[in-house]
Formats: sequence, C-alpha cells, structure tokens
Amino acid sequence: MLAAELKSTIKKIWNLFWSGGIANPLTAIEQISYLIFIKRLDDMDQKRRQDAEWADEPYTSMFEVDGKNYDDCRWSQFQNREAGDMLEHVRDRVFPFIKRLGTNSETGVAETKFSEMMKDAVFIIPKPSLLAEAVEHINELKITDQNLDTQGDIYEHLLDELKTSGKNGQFRTPRQIIRTMCELVNPKLGNRICDPACGTGGFLIGAYQHLLRANTSPNLIKMEEDGTEHGLVGDKITDSKVWSMIKNETFYGHDFDTTMLRIACMNMMLHGLDNPQISYTDALSKNYTVEEQYDVILANPPFKGSIDKGDIHDALRRDASTTKTELLFVLLIEGLLVTGGQAALIVPDGVLFGSSNAHKSVRKKLIDENQLDGVISLPPGVFKPYAGVSTAILVFSKGGTTKKVFYYDVKGDGYSLDDKRDPRPDENDLPDLIKKWKERRKLKGPKKGENWFWVTKKEIEENDHDLSLNRYKPIEYEETKYDPPGKIIDRLLDTERDIQKDLEELKGMLG
Repeated sequence: MLAAELKSTIKKIWNLFWSGGIANPLTAIEQISYLIFIKRLDDMDQKRRQDAEWADEPYTSMFEVDGKNYDDCRWSQFQNREAGDMLEHVRDRVFPFIKRLGTNSETGVAETKFSEMMKDAVFIIPKPSLLAEAVEHINELKITDQNLDTQGDIYEHLLDELKTSGKNGQFRTPRQIIRTMCELVNPKLGNRICDPACGTGGFLIGAYQHLLRANTSPNLIKMEEDGTEHGLVGDKITDSKVWSMIKNETFYGHDFDTTMLRIACMNMMLHGLDNPQISYTDALSKNYTVEEQYDVILANPPFKGSIDKGDIHDALRRDASTTKTELLFVLLIEGLLVTGGQAALIVPDGVLFGSSNAHKSVRKKLIDENQLDGVISLPPGVFKPYAGVSTAILVFSKGGTTKKVFYYDVKGDGYSLDDKRDPRPDENDLPDLIKKWKERRKLKGPKKGENWFWVTKKEIEENDHDLSLNRYKPIEYEETKYDPPGKIIDRLLDTERDIQKDLEELKGMLG
C-alpha cells in the first residue's frame, strides 16, 4: 500500500490534469506515463554510467545517439526551466527524442517493442503551468531505479483511475484476483507466459511477481494489509542468463488498442521489465498466427464483444460457428497452449451454461479434448464499478483427460461488492480457495459449510456439458428441531385457558 503522502501526491497530479483540460483518465495516465518514463530514463542512464565506471568498463550513454548529444533531453537538465520554455522544449525536443529510442536511424524501423509502441504517440499537455506542476509533483514521488516496489505501486494507483473505462468490454482485473489466478496455474522459470488480450499488462506483471516471489528469500518479503508484497527481488536467481530469459523471453502480450499497449509497456517497464514483448495484434483475426507456443496463459478477455465473421481466424471457426469474443478467446487460448500447458481465464457465466451450439461445442472441447481442472465462481461485484456481470475462472490443461472438476464458490474477495469496493478483510474466500486448490488431490469431499466440491465428467456429460456452479452445488439441509408432542399439547391447553379467561372477563364487562 502506498504511503499516505505518495497517494496524496498522485491525487494532486490527477487533479492537475483534470483542471488542465485532460479529463479522460486513459489519456491522462498516458501523458503521466511519458513524464515518468522520461525521468526514469535519466535515472537509469546515470546509474548505469556509475556501474560502468565502478567496473572500469566502457559505457555509451542513452543520450548519445549517432554521434549526437541529447543531454538537454535529460529530466535533470530541463526540470528547472521556466514553464513556457519547458513546455516548448519537452514537446519539440524531448518527446521526439524518446519516440526515436530503439529506432534504426538509417532505416527508420523500430527495433524495440517500446519504439514500436511509441510510433503514434502524441504529447498533448496543453499548458505550461500544468507541465511545470506535474514535473514538480513527479519529483516528489522520488521514482528511482532502486525502488521498483514504489514504482509499481505508484503505477497501480494511477491505473485505479481507469474506473470510467470499460468500452469494448475492457476493464482492469483486481490485483487480488490476478494474484489468485497466478497461484492456480503456478508459472515457473522457463515458462513462456502470455495474455492475448493484455490491456494494461496486469496479468503479465502478476506472473512476473509470482516468479520473483518463488525465488526471493522469505525474510526479504514484506506483506502489506491489502496483500501487496514488497521486497520481491529474486535474490535466489544468480545466473545472468536466467535474468535475461525472464526479461526478454518469458512474457508476451497482445492487444488491438494502441493506447492500452503504450500504457502496458510503461507499466511493465516501471515494474522492472525493461523490454516487454507486447504487440499490436487482434489475436482473433486472420492476421494472427494461432499455434502452440505458450506454457501458461492468463487472461480476462473482452466480454460482450463481437467480430466480423469474415475476419475470424480459420482455426477458430472450425471449432465453433460464432462471432462472440468470449467464446472465441476460449478457443484461441486452447490453441495457443503447448500440450501440458495451463490456462486460467475469466469468462462471463453465460459461457458456462449458454444453450447455443457454439456454447456447447466450446464446453465439449474443454471437457473431451483437454483436462478441465477447475471452475471458480466469482461474486457479481468483483468487477465493480466497471461492471456487475457474474463471472467465473476456468482453469484447464492442454490435452490430458478430464475425470472430475474442482468447483469453488467465492462469496467474497476481501472487498465490498458495491461500487465503493471498500476493504472487507473478514469477507475473503481467496486464501481458502488457494489452500484447497493446492490440496485438492488429497480432498475427498467438502465438510459442512465449505465452499468447494467435486463434479465428475459423467455428471457434466449427463447435463449437456453445462458447467454452471448452481447446476451441481450440493444442497445443504438444515435439521429443524420440533418440540415433543406433550409439550405442544401443554402449550395449546395454556392458550385455550387464556382464551377462556379473556372471554369470561369480556362477559363480566358486558354485564
């Protein structure tokens, strides 16, 4: 959790942009991201120069490009300029410089994912006073290369302001749900991890932090009240080749919203992934190559969307005749997994019980051609204030055989289920879900009051491959205790005597 002063500073930045005429949260966070990146670029370059000098190694500054010096683009160089001069300098000199980073100067071709994402970026801060005050407040945040925890927390708090987003079914997945889904599939070093509808990159960052947690000494990890973990340094990873693999060959994301991709790129870089492997792609279209290539997929694909039938990839159309994105993404994710790979994805409840041929075909494929491991029902308020739709987490392994499916009914995630989403630590089933999931192979059946149960493949087949939790949830009967007959008779006789007494009194009153 961010310190109160940091939260206060971030709130000031938001208020600045709102009053400065940038009221769209998505646009505001994009512009703030550019400023944070410009500052971090200067910090990173200075630290790497110091490290090179200490090791007596040569170093070429990031601000030296094709023999030209761009030191005036350093945050430390322009931050004290007069407001009007600063705006002109950042807009016309600094921003074009960072857009060209990673671009081949001769061919103009983007050679890094960052430069690819920045091709169409636009700097739109309109007022000198807005830029000058934003620079001042960003300095107060003390973002450096040594405090990745704080950088990540700052960005997560900025992303909280995306509550007005939600068009095309896009909305942020709460961090506690991301952490839980990472626990369910348990990604490991060497896995290739993907989110084919990555949005702001939350699942990829969650998976990265999961890997770090598994490779960080327990005494270094500090747990905050809201479940946020600090000190995830990965100190057990000592091989530089493994670090290179993590940074460059582990995390892959796709999306068709360029603004979201730029935000995802900045988000991942601020969490320590300097070269995020994300791309502008409509993963459902014919332009995307659907092939088995990932070990783990974590996703919250768009709901309620549709795609033109002619644009759908042929590999997806073979399995179900539909234009519904929630069904197509299930098929896509199954197709992208290597045999034995695991996926955890969020789907609207309609996917579980829809009666169309396409719905049934998708569920039958999961059951008959793969190992459906779990169906986790989430309460409707989990995605408020974005949406109140009922959802579930599907967990499955590519290939294998489904024998029985683990079901869990999550009734609370540690927050109120209204638009406020206030903390409710006593109403949190997620820790128990994770515990039961890890123990599930030893579990025979639920005890009274527990939220989990098993459903066999045979039961699912007998119910036309319906996967909805309420179809199978055990009915708990409460025994009603009745008084013995003698006691009931005594009570009736007492009542009769009381009535007779009242009648006698009434007769006396009437004379």
